[in-house]
Amino acid sequence: EAPTSTQCTPHRRCVANLRRFRVARAAMSKPVPECDVDVLKVILDEGDIAAKVSELGAKIAQDYKDLKPILLPVMTGAFIFSADLVRAIRPPPQGMRIESLRASSYLGTTTLSNGEVAIAPLSIDVKGQHVLLVEDIIDTGHTLEKIRTKVMGEGAASCKVVALLNKRERRENGLQPEYEGFDCPNEFVIGYGLDFDSKYRELPYVGVLKEELYAHIL
Repeated sequence: EAPTSTQCTPHRRCVANLRRFRVARAAMSKPVPECDVDVLKVILDEGDIAAKVSELGAKIAQDYKDLKPILLPVMTGAFIFSADLVRAIRPPPQGMRIESLRASSYLGTTTLSNGEVAIAPLSIDVKGQHVLLVEDIIDTGHTLEKIRTKVMGEGAASCKVVALLNKRERRENGLQPEYEGFDCPNEFVIGYGLDFDSKYRELPYVGVLKEELYAHIL
């Protein structure tokens, strides 16, 4: 059964456990399409994602209605999520702008950060602006921390984060997104923009890659 408030203390732990329960329950009930032979299991299907994106969009629209936000999707992984999210921000805040940002802490096909973060120059002036970073997934948190530091260093009035997936078990700092889609299990996830060696981004769901396909690079 799902954990209840009487079974969990403190409240924050209860919420986290409930998120994990929902993802685990979803994973057990969603079949993998026969054509996707590299996928071990589906943890979030199109319906799950669409409902969450709609929810996030409504919340962002309300919170930023008077702030003329700048949305900065972190490429390349966030391109599908961000495309759906910006269309779900209804009604859109007046003056909302959308750019993109490239950042990477991975080399080649490795699944692990190399500890060095490369961030491209910002393509828009953020001085005095309210910036919302759009991420597909937060892992260790180091890349996002460096991006936030850069954005604030260029004079942004605020810099918050919306992430589709939050891999809490891998976090190496205290960074948490202000807007979170789903708590992500500590597995190699692909689809909906998430890739392995630039493959699988096109999958309309979030799934887990079979371990034999990436075990050699761990």
